[in-house]
Amino acid sequence: MTRENIRTPDGGTLELFTTGADLASGGSGVVIVPPSMVTAADYTKFAQKLSAALGRPVHTFNRRGRGSSSPQPEDYTLDVDIRDLDVVMKHTSSTDVFGHSFGGAVALHAARTLPVERLAVYDPAVSVNQSVKADWIGEYETAIAAGDDDRALAVIQRGLEAPGPLSSRMPLSMMTLANKLTAGTSEGKQQRELMRTGVREIKAIIAADMPAEPFLELPLETLIVVGEKSPAYFGVACGQIHDVLSGSSYTILPGFGHDGVIKAPDKLVKELSDFYAG
Repeated sequence: MTRENIRTPDGGTLELFTTGADLASGGSGVVIVPPSMVTAADYTKFAQKLSAALGRPVHTFNRRGRGSSSPQPEDYTLDVDIRDLDVVMKHTSSTDVFGHSFGGAVALHAARTLPVERLAVYDPAVSVNQSVKADWIGEYETAIAAGDDDRALAVIQRGLEAPGPLSSRMPLSMMTLANKLTAGTSEGKQQRELMRTGVREIKAIIAADMPAEPFLELPLETLIVVGEKSPAYFGVACGQIHDVLSGSSYTILPGFGHDGVIKAPDKLVKELSDFYAG
């Protein structure tokens, strides 16, 4: 794996990782757009397996506010990530894109205008006809104002059903206690570091809500994958996009939830490699 920092037109920096750089002769690469609350490092296994299956490079970058990439601006909107994806695609000469969760929302909006040839998304956190709601943000902001990061993180997790669909029915006090117990772990520290940028991104998703019809501008070859055990709201938006996009493929990954990509199951890697191979 190689690592480099690339510059953006606004003077920012993006940290870019390339797996299989020696495979450039096999064709242009695939760019991975990661979600909120994670970093590019969480996709190392997935990138390695996808690159090996394709025989082509796979590029993963830290979006703003992560790693050595520039901070996320206070006036952040989805346009920031769309412009950054454009920079990464040009720098790597890539036209194939994969987005997971929030990264899937970025990819879906970006592919309406950027020169994406093949687009695949997994559980994209895109809002179509108000499919994404976040009525918990007020409670989150109250916890932040009180300096209670453990409770604030629990509010996010329950609101997004992050640990699983059952989490929406767990007492908030129990989830807060669990966060206190994991605060010292690498995952716990990462979630606390990224939760403020994550909530800003959720607000941006809601602000970019639109009907399904504008997604007719997506590439003809679009693959939509939803985890069988993922929260139901992912499938709501995906179903509406698939209904209007006649050339899209819609599939369910059996046995996996929202973190299916990070686990890099062979079935998902095979489906994606077949798709990107045309």
